[in-house]
Order: sequence, then structure tokens, then C-alpha cells
Amino acid sequence: MRVDYRKLFPHGVGAMLRLEQAVAGSGLEPELLELVRIRASQINGCAYCLAMHHRDARGRGEHQTRLDVVAAWREAQEVFTPRERAALAWCEALTELPRAGAPDGDYEPVSSAFTPEETAALTFAIVAINGWNRLAVGLRTPVTSLDGLDLPTTPSTPADPA
Repeated sequence: MRVDYRKLFPHGVGAMLRLEQAVAGSGLEPELLELVRIRASQINGCAYCLAMHHRDARGRGEHQTRLDVVAAWREAQEVFTPRERAALAWCEALTELPRAGAPDGDYEPVSSAFTPEETAALTFAIVAINGWNRLAVGLRTPVTSLDGLDLPTTPSTPADPA
């Protein structure tokens, strides 16, 4: 780890945790929030957050196939509800904000599937996971520091093709 932000700036971590608590109390479905966190973490290449949120989603009973295809949710629309698809599209738009610019085409399904209060909470959830991703990727939080993962003790090497 480049800098242990958890120890060196606990007030910042505390502020992020309070934001997470506010989102958790918003009434949004925890399963939907995990899908959004996974999708943002995929886009941002955050191994730590991917491992954490896959673990948490499985712990909530999420089906492995849905987790396997969340990166290609547009091609696997039949396994996601319209509400989940709207949230995933909004997540992608906000995570890729410089490129995407949060287009109306991504906002309209959100405004149809979510109340204004839920839309605000969902947007804060996306802001939060993008912040965590930047901390974990930028400061190199090691996946192996995450408790409760079923990690191999040593990375496997590819079999000899000969």
C-alpha cells in the first residue's frame, strides 16, 4: 500500500462511512447497491472493491451468474430487472462522466424507475463507490488485506501446454 489512508486520515474515512450509512438508510435495495458497486469497480479496475462487493453480494444470496455477467449487463438484460438496468446505466454514465457526460438517455430510465429521493440516494451511492475506488486503486489497497475472502494461498500458474 502506498499510504494507509485508513490510519493516516481517519476523519476522511469516517466521512465516507457516514455517506455509506446514509445510502444504506435510504431504502434502496442492498442487492441493487451491490450490483452498482460492482459495476463501478469493474469500470475503475478496483480489485479490492470487486473482491469485497462480490463477497458481500454472495453473502446476501446473490446468484453467481448475475455476478458473472454484470460487466455485460446490456447483453444479459433478461437477468436484470428494469430498475437494475436503469441503475447500472446511470452508474456507468456517472463513473465515465468525462466521456459520457450523464446523458438524458441514461437519466430518463432512472427517473422512471426511481423516485426523486431514490435517484438522489442512488447518485450518492455511485459517488461513494467511485471515491472508494479511487482510494483503493490510487493508494494500492491490497486485495489480500480484505477479511473473509476465499483466496488461494499462492497464485496458480497456467498448466504447461506441452
